[in-house]
Amino acid sequence: MSNPNRFAEYWRANLRLMAILLAIWFAVSFGAGIFFADALNSIRFFGFKLGFFFAQQGAIYVFVGLIFYYAWRMNRLERELDVDEE
Repeated sequence: MSNPNRFAEYWRANLRLMAILLAIWFAVSFGAGIFFADALNSIRFFGFKLGFFFAQQGAIYVFVGLIFYYAWRMNRLERELDVDEE
């Protein structure tokens, strides 16, 4: 990690990934759970209205999935930029 260019590239990629994942989480939790809840309520998912499902549980499932994706992607990025711990 002695190369400052790799360090800067690593953090740039990290911040870009975090911004994308936070935008997805915002779209799912706030968008699907609040803004589009009325439109989504016409669809049933496991017996629940889809807008209600996203507001109560769906956003949490997406958040947990995003956490796993972030960990997987960051491990891959660290190996690509040779900044991983071995």
